[in-house]
Amino acid sequence: MKVYLNGDFVPKDEARVSVFDHGVLYGDGIFEGIRLYDGCVFKLDEHLERLELSAKAILLDLPMSREELAEAVCETCRQNGLSNGYIRLLVTRGVGHLGLSPRGCETPTVVIIAGDIQLYPKEYYEEGLKIITVPTRRISPAALPPMVKSLNYLNNILAKIEAQQVGFLEAIMLNDDGFVAECTGDNIFILFKDRLITTPTSSGALRGITRDVACNIASEMELATEMENLTRYDLWSAEECFLTGTAAEIIPVVEVDGRKVGNGKPGDVTKSFLKRFKSKVSVEGRKI
Repeated sequence: MKVYLNGDFVPKDEARVSVFDHGVLYGDGIFEGIRLYDGCVFKLDEHLERLELSAKAILLDLPMSREELAEAVCETCRQNGLSNGYIRLLVTRGVGHLGLSPRGCETPTVVIIAGDIQLYPKEYYEEGLKIITVPTRRISPAALPPMVKSLNYLNNILAKIEAQQVGFLEAIMLNDDGFVAECTGDNIFILFKDRLITTPTSSGALRGITRDVACNIASEMELATEMENLTRYDLWSAEECFLTGTAAEIIPVVEVDGRKVGNGKPGDVTKSFLKRFKSKVSVEGRKI
């Protein structure tokens, strides 16, 4: 594997950043997870736009234009001979001094990794996923806007650990008000009485690229979509439930907190969403 590091392609074992990089010292940076399908980088422009908005929100000047970043992403895939895979693009504040102030960080660090990923085993897409609510809460939007896809993921990691300790692969995270925010790395949707509902960013949910794709699919299906606060009860009462994310794609949920969703099997609407999503992935993006 070759890794893009500040303009160079270096072997995986030689890809290193300084211990004084503020991304290492303080998690000061941003990232995007992007998918490559059949030689097409899915929704690349949308991912780079979100990266730019995240950078603006944390007062980080990107060292490359959108087109330069796009070409670097595509070339990283070409360098690794990939036609399908997962891309991790991150930009840190760069090398600086000890201390929180970023004023000593002169040049941001840009890293692009392209490789394989399988977040969930294949059978979960066919049989559905069981998830559970965990104690760790989502960071308040008043503390850190969820629209910023930052390197600060410790609370998500803790939530993931809590779920795994009791035998689950994914966790539901609530916000400080007790409403559902999202899962540790995925947005959440429910179907209830012919309405598709997902949580708003004001609840602590990331403005997901795959979430937007799901909303567009709902529009194609003439299915009403709403963004509103959801409680655990709403999830327990849902007719169908699914998660969306770049790595997860669209995956059905068949149990929440020990309660079956619908009849405990992936629903027909969810299956339609997954089928329509698969038809889009190699046509809505940029060829490498």
